[in-house]
Amino acid sequence: MTLDSRISELAKAAKPTVAIIGLGGAGCNIVSWIAQKEMAGIKIIATDTDAPHLLEVKADMKILMGEEAYGGKGCGGYAERGTEAARKSIQEIKKELAGSTLIFIIAGMGGGTGTGAASIVAEAAQEAGILTIGCVMMPFNYELSRRKKAITGIKSLADNCDSLVVIDNSRLRDIAGALPLREGFAVANEFVGAFIKNISETITHASLVNLDYSDLRSIVERGGISAIGIGEAQGEKRIQKAVELALASPLLDVSDISGTYGVLIHITGGEDMTLGEVTQAGEIILQKAPNTGRIVWGAKIDESLEGTVKVTAVLTGVLDPKKLV
Repeated sequence: MTLDSRISELAKAAKPTVAIIGLGGAGCNIVSWIAQKEMAGIKIIATDTDAPHLLEVKADMKILMGEEAYGGKGCGGYAERGTEAARKSIQEIKKELAGSTLIFIIAGMGGGTGTGAASIVAEAAQEAGILTIGCVMMPFNYELSRRKKAITGIKSLADNCDSLVVIDNSRLRDIAGALPLREGFAVANEFVGAFIKNISETITHASLVNLDYSDLRSIVERGGISAIGIGEAQGEKRIQKAVELALASPLLDVSDISGTYGVLIHITGGEDMTLGEVTQAGEIILQKAPNTGRIVWGAKIDESLEGTVKVTAVLTGVLDPKKLV
C-alpha cells in the first residue's frame, strides 16, 4: 500500500459522521425543514410519540417512541410520558446513532415528548462517546406553565450535553412578529438549519484555514449554554458588520458575552476576501469576549460569494443553566 493510499484510508476513517435527531412536534418540524434542504452527508432522524404527525415528517429514519404505552397518540403534554417513551425506545435510538461522532439533538421545551425525551437521548449519546450539542426552543413569555416546565427540561438536558443552544420564541417574535405564522416559525427553522449546516460543513470539508472535529470538541465539551450567530455583509466594513451580526444572536437573550469560555468562528467569502479581513474577525471577537479561554477559527473560499462575507460564531459557556429562571 502506498503512503497516499494509507493517508486516504485514515482520512476517511477520521472524517466526522454527523447525525441530527428531532424529538417531538417542534423538533420533528425543524428536522423535516432541514431534510428538504438536502444537506449532504448528514443523517436525519425524526422521533415522536404522535404517529399522525410523524407520518408527515421528512427524514432518513423515523422512530415512533413508546408505541406500546401510548399507541401513537402522543404524550398529552406530560414530560414524564416523554421520558418513559424514550426509555422504552432507547435501543432503537441507539442503533440509529451508532457510528456517529457528532449529534445535534433538536426539541421544543415545555411540552411532553421533546421535554421528557431529550435528556434520555443525550445521555445515551454521551455514553457512546458522541459529541452532543442540544438545540432547543423556549416557549413564549406568556406561556408561564410551559416555560416553567421548559426550564426544568433544559436543566436536565444540559447535564447530559456537551453544549446546549437555547432559542427563545419571545425573541423570535421581536424579529419576525410581523410575518405570517408559517414564515415566522421558518425564521427559527432557518437559523437552526444554517447553524447545523455551517458547523457540519466546517468540520467535514477542507477549508483554506481548516477547522476540524477536535477543534469543535475543545470548544463545546465544557458544557453550559451556548450562543450561536450567523452574520452576512457586503460593502464597506463588511467583515465588521458580519461579525457584529453573528454576535448579536437575535434568538437568544444573552446581554453579556464577556465571560464566554470558548469561541469558534468560521469565515466564508469570495476570492476577494483578504487576509486582513479574516484576522480582523478574530480581533473583533477577542475585544467582545476578552476573558475567553480559547478561540479557534477557520476560513473558506466560496467563488459564489464574490463581494460577500459570511461569519458563523459559536460562543460556549455564556450562561450557566442553573441560572435560568
